[in-house]
Amino acid sequence: MDKKYCAYICSGCGIGDALDVDGLVSMVGKEMSMDCKKHNFLCGEEGRKMIAADVEGGVNTVIIGACSQRVMTKEFNFGPQTITIRANLREQVIWSEMKPEEGKEPHKEAKAFLNEAAADYMRMACTRAEKTELPEPYKLENMSKTIMVMGGGIAGLTAAKEAAASGYQVILVEKENVLGGKALGWRKSFPSQYPWVDLEENPVAAMLASVTGNANIQIKTGTEVARIAGAPGAFRVSFKAAGSASEWDAPVKVGVDEQDMITKGEKEDPNKGLQPYTAVDANAVMVGAVVLATGWKPANIDQYEHLGHGRIAKVVTNAEFEKIAKEGKVPAKVAFVQSPGGKDNDEDFPYCNSVTSMVALKQAQYVCDDNADGQAYILYQHMRTPGHMELFYKAVQQNDGVFMTKASVTKVEENGGQVRVIAEDTLLGQELVLDVDMVVLAAGMEPVTLHEYSINLAYRQGPAFLDIELFDGYADSHFICFPYETRRTGIYTCGGVRKAETMEETIDDATGAALKAIQCLEATERGVAVHPRSGDATYPDFFFQRCTQCKRCTEECPFGALDDDERGTPLPNPTRCRRCGTCMGACPERIIGFKDYNIDMIGSMIKAIEVPEDDEDRLRIVVFVCENDALPALDMSGMRRNGLSHMVRFIPVRCLGSVNMAWIRDALSAGMDGAMLLGCSYGDDYQCHFIKGSEIANKRMENISDTLSSLGLESERCAARQVSITDFDKIPAIINEFVDEIVGMGPNPFKGF
Repeated sequence: MDKKYCAYICSGCGIGDALDVDGLVSMVGKEMSMDCKKHNFLCGEEGRKMIAADVEGGVNTVIIGACSQRVMTKEFNFGPQTITIRANLREQVIWSEMKPEEGKEPHKEAKAFLNEAAADYMRMACTRAEKTELPEPYKLENMSKTIMVMGGGIAGLTAAKEAAASGYQVILVEKENVLGGKALGWRKSFPSQYPWVDLEENPVAAMLASVTGNANIQIKTGTEVARIAGAPGAFRVSFKAAGSASEWDAPVKVGVDEQDMITKGEKEDPNKGLQPYTAVDANAVMVGAVVLATGWKPANIDQYEHLGHGRIAKVVTNAEFEKIAKEGKVPAKVAFVQSPGGKDNDEDFPYCNSVTSMVALKQAQYVCDDNADGQAYILYQHMRTPGHMELFYKAVQQNDGVFMTKASVTKVEENGGQVRVIAEDTLLGQELVLDVDMVVLAAGMEPVTLHEYSINLAYRQGPAFLDIELFDGYADSHFICFPYETRRTGIYTCGGVRKAETMEETIDDATGAALKAIQCLEATERGVAVHPRSGDATYPDFFFQRCTQCKRCTEECPFGALDDDERGTPLPNPTRCRRCGTCMGACPERIIGFKDYNIDMIGSMIKAIEVPEDDEDRLRIVVFVCENDALPALDMSGMRRNGLSHMVRFIPVRCLGSVNMAWIRDALSAGMDGAMLLGCSYGDDYQCHFIKGSEIANKRMENISDTLSSLGLESERCAARQVSITDFDKIPAIINEFVDEIVGMGPNPFKGF
């Protein structure tokens, strides 16, 4: 692309009052050798017309010095063939000006500090524009737009029906010989409409009729998925008869570091006897996206021996009782035990939630409906009925045959032909003894793991998802921000494998997962990222001639976007990629980059920052900010006029995982006095949109600290901090405290070399 540049600086929103805009225009023209214009309202009609006229006249690379890159995106979009780069002079400069302490005058050079910051941001933006190239979307040949749904219960039926209704071909795979799943054994479903008090008919029969008669849905019952290879738009799926063996049952080949290589004190070849992930099944079926609706199973409660399940015939789980109720054999006196009880124990059964509370209410209703003198006792520690289900709870509460109390069950034993429940009423502090015909234990809804349902991904990172344990078995990528998405792009979850849900919630959930699968196909067809950088047409480019086969990129990729060959050379799968850049940050040879985001670009932006040599009031600290949480929090901090040190310069990054340690070394060798990474929280309560980016970056920073110490630089000159998007009032203290530490250490001793 033969570039023609023009920079534009807005003087609106107080920018013109706080900054020397004419001086900035002159600086861009002289130092960056670019035309530069000013306008008092760039995002207004006249300002946009001015830029559009220049674009029509041949300008194809536009630099906007105004507000944050996160706002006015439509106003500053001048077409797909025009590169637009933003310099944030509003939120990160004038709105973040440090206020003088109460009773003190502003620093005599406060105005100069602001102009220096604005000039640096314009230099960096112009440099970024010079290094940015227009992306070329990666488009597959012979792409499949078929959606495969795994699981034929309520979730799977819904996902298949909704995808087919949108015009897509669907393959519905169920390992049992009939569709319907657990819903076939349900007598009634919860209320789904006003007045939210009456149980409703089980809708599974109607759903089965709509699916089995749909020409867009191919049904495979008694079938399991033996293997999934490939990538979104081109998954290669092998099938096998349910319960049978296949050539793919051996674990697929995974990385050396991901296996236990020590057996009896000797190292063994971890790939010995394993199927190579690059092998192709000649009979594989091509699909574009996958919806996992593999469901749930009743959690095991046999460890609670005092409750008698498995020992006393009339002690059953809620799932077992539902089958009894459907067959019309509901006894007249039933105790529903909602928690394992025991002394000083108010915990619930494993995987219990609001659904198990509502199941108890529903089944208590069965007891009263089937018996004129029916008596149902609900013994709970926690009763959860969210939303409209509170009305259902109150309706059951008004039933004269239903008794509810907060109680801790200490013993369940046989008593003649009945079952005796001994509990401590924790509200009244009295012992409670109930003789009933049956005891129902509230077994929770444990997700069916992918090992149980056989997904066997042919990925270098292994046959299943690496985050199963993190979510107690639930297969999800980012439960809060990205529901339905797993850590494998193009594979989406819904229903019980994603979270415990009612039937109505499952139907909504499966509809959402089907929509996600459709979005994936449409984005893949256009050659752009699916999520979270939706529409991003870039993808990582590798300069393989310098690859040392260190495997760091393949090992650190959070999404399995990279396989590798027998030598360890990366094998990219661009449609799996989420464009986080973690591979770029991992590469010690700096051979991975994107058209508009790469090692050279950010390194050049760092060098574009002017670093004064002999002024302790003008130390320079570069802060790499994650664009998902830290950057919006920083913008909101500016909106609240929170003061930030004039010594700091911010560089937005896709994810902290994309930060290559070469940038830190470049910054310090250029005379920067400190460097900070500001990104998402990691650990059990992680918020990173790219799963492990923040955690990986923190580990890298620990290593760079060791390097600094060996060079005679204080390791404290580099730091990593975690923030959430809501920490806009905390960010100033985090940053300013780090600046104070750097000021205390003094200037970088390498400054000027």
